[in-house]
Amino acid sequence: MNPIIQTLKDHNVTDQKISELFEALTQNPLSAMTIIQSLGIPQDKLQPLMMMVMTNPDLIKQAVEELNLDFSKVEAAKERLQESK
Repeated sequence: MNPIIQTLKDHNVTDQKISELFEALTQNPLSAMTIIQSLGIPQDKLQPLMMMVMTNPDLIKQAVEELNLDFSKVEAAKERLQESK
């Protein structure tokens, strides 16, 4: 299982919330950070999770595929992030 999904499941995040999070990651990665913070994950676990999400797009791709979501949206979001820098 994808380590991001596993971490979320370890903290009792529902499948629906996980899908919502990855939908947000594919559409607007910055707003997804707000969702991650609202999931009730303890701070000592939240920081490494957020770093994993922000620094490893391959893990996001794997999770999106595991959840049967549309990865082309991830690529488009990545391009928008690059443009905003």
